Amino acid sequence: MQRRDFLKTTGTLAAGAMIPMSLVEIAFGKGNEAQNFTFAFISDSHIQQIKGAKFVRNWDKGLERAVAECNLLNPRPDFVMYGGDIAQLGKASEIDHGLELLSASKNELKYMLGEHDYYLDLGEHWSKRLGEHYYSFDHKGVHFVVLNSILTDEKWVNKWSSGEERMGVMAGLDNPQGSPFMVGYKQRQWLAKDLGKVDHDTPVVVFSHSPLQKIYKGWNFWTDDAELIQAILKPFKKVNVIYGHVHQIQYNQIGNITFHSVMATAWPWPYPSTYAKAKQYLPKLTVEMNRADPFFERDATGWQFIDVHSGNIDLSYVLPNNENRVVGFNTKTRRPEDRKYQDVQKPPQKHY
Repeated sequence: MQRRDFLKTTGTLAAGAMIPMSLVEIAFGKGNEAQNFTFAFISDSHIQQIKGAKFVRNWDKGLERAVAECNLLNPRPDFVMYGGDIAQLGKASEIDHGLELLSASKNELKYMLGEHDYYLDLGEHWSKRLGEHYYSFDHKGVHFVVLNSILTDEKWVNKWSSGEERMGVMAGLDNPQGSPFMVGYKQRQWLAKDLGKVDHDTPVVVFSHSPLQKIYKGWNFWTDDAELIQAILKPFKKVNVIYGHVHQIQYNQIGNITFHSVMATAWPWPYPSTYAKAKQYLPKLTVEMNRADPFFERDATGWQFIDVHSGNIDLSYVLPNNENRVVGFNTKTRRPEDRKYQDVQKPPQKHY
């Protein structure tokens, strides 16, 4: 299926969509198994329990709609990846409620761990319900890697009086008592061994909840051992990293690796550039999206169509109450660029 035909097929859905769910078309599979296919991506729902069976309704509705829109996709995606932070405070009840909402999916589901799912019980309930915290799989000529990138120093993990205290600190956007994320030595060893079996011509797609780069440490838009992960990925010709966590449009190119963020179904975060207390490294390529309109609860969330062609990613962002954005890979400059705003380098919409 040609990309223009695919967009035509999903045009009606995209025009009315408001919830951030990403549809990814892979058109560069390698070998005898190679064939075009699609998958969808939902992330950062932050399901939060109020009391008993009562949960924050807005976060519930965001996830419900994303699942419903995935179910309506034609062609049907081969699978749906959930990108982490299904819960807000890591409670078993929040994870279970989120999984119940996701169970309405008519597509195969795969999962990635977020820090909000982990730091209450260090992933114990997640493991019982969903299994491994990191893994890989091959699908139609593409090698996929799912990382647990929200680990941190063991001394920090063990210093708190309770899991609730630890989770409360890690859940804050700007808590100086927090600790930066990392993939860690054990998992880096696993990744090197896993990729050691993969031909360097094989396209690699890496799912990571935190960005595998260093953007802003104060908000944990940061992975401490990012350069070591990038070095492991360096031998491969086509590498794409798709991450959640930041709740905003970001994109970057570091060597052979193209980075793209996806949106959240819950709420938007501000950009680090709006906050001057510490140095930040927001990728220079990124043209920032509009900040949320406080009178419109779905503003600055969005729906993304992701087309991976010739091994590189194009993202089409559908943003309610804002101008839609397309961030595509420019084969001449060898980097992702905003199709409309990259050259002018100015905010694409009014900032509230």
